[in-house]
Amino acid sequence: MLLTEILNRIQVIQLVGSPSEKQISGVEYNSRNVMQGSVFIAIKGFKTNGHQFIQEALNKNAAAVVVEDNDAIPDSIITGSNAVKILVSDTRKALAEISNIFYGEPSKKINLIGITGTNGKTTTAYYIKNIFETAGNRVGLIGTIMNYIGKEKIESKLTTPESRDLNRIFLEMKQAGCEYAVMEVSSHSLALNRVHNVHFSSAVFTNITAEHLDFHNNFNNYLKAKKLLFDNLPASSTAIYNADDLHSVDVIEDCNSFKYSFGTNAVADFRISDISFDLTGTTFKLHFENKTYSIKTSLVGDFNSYNTASAFAVAKLNGLNADEIVEGIKTTSQVPGRFEVLTNGTRKVVIDYSHTPDSLEKALLVIRKLTSKNIPVLTVFGCGGNRDKQKRPVMGKIATELSDRVIITSDNPRFEKPETIIEEIKSGITKDNYKIIESREEAIENAIKDSGKGAIILIAGKGHEEYQEVDGVKKYFSDRETAKRYMGI
Repeated sequence: MLLTEILNRIQVIQLVGSPSEKQISGVEYNSRNVMQGSVFIAIKGFKTNGHQFIQEALNKNAAAVVVEDNDAIPDSIITGSNAVKILVSDTRKALAEISNIFYGEPSKKINLIGITGTNGKTTTAYYIKNIFETAGNRVGLIGTIMNYIGKEKIESKLTTPESRDLNRIFLEMKQAGCEYAVMEVSSHSLALNRVHNVHFSSAVFTNITAEHLDFHNNFNNYLKAKKLLFDNLPASSTAIYNADDLHSVDVIEDCNSFKYSFGTNAVADFRISDISFDLTGTTFKLHFENKTYSIKTSLVGDFNSYNTASAFAVAKLNGLNADEIVEGIKTTSQVPGRFEVLTNGTRKVVIDYSHTPDSLEKALLVIRKLTSKNIPVLTVFGCGGNRDKQKRPVMGKIATELSDRVIITSDNPRFEKPETIIEEIKSGITKDNYKIIESREEAIENAIKDSGKGAIILIAGKGHEEYQEVDGVKKYFSDRETAKRYMGI
């Protein structure tokens, strides 16, 4: 591709050097990956500033560098390297726009379904993928646990990758024959323009509660970030939102696409009723356009009726047959670390990713509904470091109020001291039904060995994760494997 083809389609403040006849071999935001002919885009990150690596990119014969800091490097060095400097107002937006152009606008060539919200994104994405595959379609998935191109697994490092990586994956999905793709759209990705210029054919809003306030500073900014997905939907797209969430009104108020709601609310287009669940799964009725569908899923909890209903809505509005949709829901397998039930015959352990006050409360309420008063409920949990400090005492209160016994432990302390995090969790507790075991393995071992027969133990916070991050180093650790070892299964 010629550099001029890109320049003709983006807004440029200043151009230094001659772009004519320059062939572009790739788009990079990491200078280590620059090759001859690359366009290097300097991103101001939270730990490093890409403008500091412009010289490295030039040394590797980058054809052009895109900057937002005009003084990052003298123009003479750019021209002396036979490169082009492209000054823009926002390099993150430029990365998204240039990547979209370079990879041939791939999101317009597949039916892309975006899912945003505080909880339920991953499970909803797995439902949608399985439903469309059950109907005979090849489907891609981008999410927290793993990325997929059809059945091929690709490691996931971010819930929503950088825009350059996204567009490359969309192209690979199209080349592999994917007709549909489903992706989790994080608030970070929306605020940082990772999905800028991405074309969504459908978008789902699951719910919203306070989360990531360390990044967004306040709930209103967090809400505005989620809202961006719907503000930018094309008029031809479909927005599907939770009618039971009070903030749905705010999220879709400026959305110009077709709108459909789901939930137990009487006005919901896809109305949920008659929810019933046990440790083997969940059933409910779903009503749409004067028809009622009996839904059964192996995933546990009333919250899964919402995830299922939104997935049903996406599939139905994309023209799939209702019988195929119902079968796709029924055959969706357990999502790793999402209310995943383990049992050894004498006690049960629930592995769950619940790391927010709302998700922890919902998980414990489901467990309480499934147990009689004489069955003890134990919770093992901690809070991540360098994240949302204000949620720590709230989660401490929820855990101790809804559990018989609680073990407060370490999660991913990152660069904080585990004992500091634990003290902040304790500050919200008024009951005397907890103890502290900082070692997560020892906490899980203690909960399992000291629990009585029939007990249910919730191990919350990490779910599918297979590491603990301490002082910036990730060490292998799995809640599931640890629990199974001490359960003898």
